[in-house]
Amino acid sequence: MASPTIGRTVHYRVTEYDAERINKRRKDAYSSGAYAEENGTIAHVGNTVAEGQIFPADIVRVWSGDLVNLQVKLDGNDVYWATSRAEGEDPGQWAWPEVVH
Repeated sequence: MASPTIGRTVHYRVTEYDAERINKRRKDAYSSGAYAEENGTIAHVGNTVAEGQIFPADIVRVWSGDLVNLQVKLDGNDVYWATSRAEGEDPGQWAWPEVVH
């Protein structure tokens, strides 16, 4: 398969810890009322995330081997920074998208 390079889009499988962090910051934004402000404040708003869900992610840094940093594109207005993640099929890992012909 191809080598990871900056700018490529892959699929990232969310861990339980990732989901907890994402959901907490979204809940905090909602509780504070920041999501409804019209003053330029950007709040974390989006649908609930669960372990095992797959989201598209852009590779933003490549480390040795298949370790990469990702900007995970969530179903909302925010992203999640997943650092030093390896290729694979388990939660916390990334995979190349299936090629559709």
